[in-house]
Amino acid sequence: MTSAICRRSLPSMVVAGNVAGNGLSRRAVIAIPQVLAVATAGGARRAVAAAASYPETVEDVLKNPEWPATWPYPPEAFGRFDETVDTDFYAEPRFVTHIDDMAIRALTEFYAESFPPSGSGAKLLDVCSSWISHYPDGYSAARISGTGMNEKELQRNSMLSDYSVKDLNQDPTLPYPDGEFDVVTNTVSIDYLTKPLEIMREINRVLKPGGLAICSFSNRCFPTKAVSVWTSTGDLDHAWIVGSYFFYAGGYAPPQAKEITKTTQFGQKGDPMYVVYARKAENIDM
Repeated sequence: MTSAICRRSLPSMVVAGNVAGNGLSRRAVIAIPQVLAVATAGGARRAVAAAASYPETVEDVLKNPEWPATWPYPPEAFGRFDETVDTDFYAEPRFVTHIDDMAIRALTEFYAESFPPSGSGAKLLDVCSSWISHYPDGYSAARISGTGMNEKELQRNSMLSDYSVKDLNQDPTLPYPDGEFDVVTNTVSIDYLTKPLEIMREINRVLKPGGLAICSFSNRCFPTKAVSVWTSTGDLDHAWIVGSYFFYAGGYAPPQAKEITKTTQFGQKGDPMYVVYARKAENIDM
């Protein structure tokens, strides 16, 4: 089974109401307060917004997010079409890539720009890792750890110095000490996490003060395993949603979003690619 495009051909803002998908009604949330979204019969949507307040780029989404006072997601936002245990779904290794080569190159280049210099003795953690982490070729670190669902995939990942097989949807704790890592990455997997707040708090815990957390995503996924709030929404929403995970987890500097999609000289685009990232606040007590 390979990943598929993980979005609907609908206006991009998150709505409150029932959104039809795979024969189910799913509950989404109002994620961007400036937008008034109206659900219509049959699951179609239309969004009404003032042009000045409607985010035009993913970078704009987190410039003035106006976070609600409390966690805005109901439990059903993290429901999935397939609620069977993830260990069954990921039991067989998948030695495939889930984004195209241009998206992989874009992400690798962003990592190269964002990571501490190779050979500097940094420690990195790849959460929800697989057989490839898309880190720069030849990158040298004191430690590169990975958590993932399939041991055969993790064993093949040549970047990892150690790994842990773990279902974070069952137990959202990371098996590492406080302040261990300089960088934590999550590559095109944030959409599968049913306990994202707990995971983002754990990522913050294992980061050193000033350490960097990077979550990347595209519009491709296993749609039956992605959470409802993700499959019901579009790319701009996803940036807001991931940014909100950072915000409500606490302990991070304000998150930023960036589109890193590659375009050829002939104007052909690869899979859309986005990153939302933030540093652990320097004044967090260990």
